[in-house]
Amino acid sequence: MSRKCDITGKRPLVGNNVSHAHNKTRKRQLPNLQTKRIYVPELSKSIRIKVSTSALRSIDKMGLTAFLRKNGLTLSDVT
Repeated sequence: MSRKCDITGKRPLVGNNVSHAHNKTRKRQLPNLQTKRIYVPELSKSIRIKVSTSALRSIDKMGLTAFLRKNGLTLSDVT
């Protein structure tokens, strides 16, 4: 299963750890993903999505359908 946010599309970033001696080793920065059940009143049921915490905060503020509309998605894209 990929480590990708279902709504925003956030994925792991790749970079280098750089030591004091300037040795470089590869490193992955993973997004903070949470699996959540969110109730959708339009469908009158809950859906389970893998969402980043920054997107989850925005969903709490404006609601799921408004946040999906802002990102150019529909409910069928997420379910």
